[in-house]
Amino acid sequence: MKKLLPVLFLLFAACTVQKVKKSVRDSEVFNQGFTGFMLVDPAKDKVLYALNEDKYFTPASNTKMFTFYAAYKVLGDQVNALDYVESGDSLIFWGTGDPSLMHPDFEDRTVLDMLGNTDKRLYMADNFDEVQAYASGWSWNWFHYYYGPERSAMPVYGNIVRFTKTAEADNFSFSPHFLAPQIKEDHSLPAREYAIVRSQHINDFRYHVVGEELSFETDKPFVTSAQLTKEMLADTLGKDIMMVDYDKVKNRPHQKLKGIATDSLYKQMLKISDNFLAEQLMVLVADQLSDSLNVRGAIQYLEENYLSDLPDAPQWVDGSGLSSQNKFTPRSIIKLLQKIKEEVPEEKIFAYFPSGGASGTIRSWYKSDDEHPYVYAKTGTLSGVHCLSGYLLTKSGKTLHFSFMHNNYVISSSELKKEMEKVLYLIYDQY
Repeated sequence: MKKLLPVLFLLFAACTVQKVKKSVRDSEVFNQGFTGFMLVDPAKDKVLYALNEDKYFTPASNTKMFTFYAAYKVLGDQVNALDYVESGDSLIFWGTGDPSLMHPDFEDRTVLDMLGNTDKRLYMADNFDEVQAYASGWSWNWFHYYYGPERSAMPVYGNIVRFTKTAEADNFSFSPHFLAPQIKEDHSLPAREYAIVRSQHINDFRYHVVGEELSFETDKPFVTSAQLTKEMLADTLGKDIMMVDYDKVKNRPHQKLKGIATDSLYKQMLKISDNFLAEQLMVLVADQLSDSLNVRGAIQYLEENYLSDLPDAPQWVDGSGLSSQNKFTPRSIIKLLQKIKEEVPEEKIFAYFPSGGASGTIRSWYKSDDEHPYVYAKTGTLSGVHCLSGYLLTKSGKTLHFSFMHNNYVISSSELKKEMEKVLYLIYDQY
């Protein structure tokens, strides 16, 4: 009887794999678009099932897993918050891409304390030309939406205005207040509950709130620049800041001020799929690698030195996955998941990644039969794109790696998620 148990288990596992194969290959839902899928048992180094695993897909925010891996390998425990030179009675500083300066979701005061406490005269070097506000392949009209803040060399306030309304009448506010002259009420705006709009090229905001008992919090990107950043920072510090030519100081010996812990950035970036943090992390990676903010050069370095073992060379354009020019194959994502699992402590992975039925972008999906999530994975969604890749913990105690990638579908993402949920639950329950 004891000899029969392994045989029976193998037969049961093989039967489960056949069910998975049929549920993916023959799905009427998945067949309404282009689907790639790969499921791997790393303990056995075995591919359990794969479909179109060698084909390139637009990954959307699955790209953030590559950004996370790059940052984890390069940045260490703290980001470089500023580059600076102290010379006589002067302190000259410039940006490294650190997203935390006065960000409404973080409380790090490293830069403010340093600049605020010094008795030296402050000079800001303008290196903003090193970072394009939008990456290649981004849509021009994202300027209006919370998910499209501009990238910059030295962000402040997350490069967004945060508008907040609580249920109390007339309790409407926004931050930063520095932009108050550019934020006006406009009752001519059509609004069912509220409307907030911004002009495309300038910081001209208009709002109309209809419901007095309405509650909301929403972010709108502002147009950033070196001049605006300098003015906001000077206003906060209560100090004068002069602008200097970056070319005159960039090659001088300088120091890097250590700032916020990278852990807090990784968790928010992956859990809620924060595009701004993802983009700025890649700027920080570039700063660390080359002492410049050349993201394209950083990506090339990463591909050659950390990702050369991927089965298919990636087409990697940005940090967030907003660009449809990004292209990865399911088997390359599986390889990345393997590298992350081998190099990052498991407790960190489970703390950073969204968890099914519990947190982040999949808190409403992929619920387990108890309080322990069985899916820890990164979503990725653009128009006609929905992906989910990560780790699946089965009832039998196995940890599997999977990548689900859907492109060119014309149905709702909810239909895809329901079908994916059936497949992943089958694996969780029976493998």
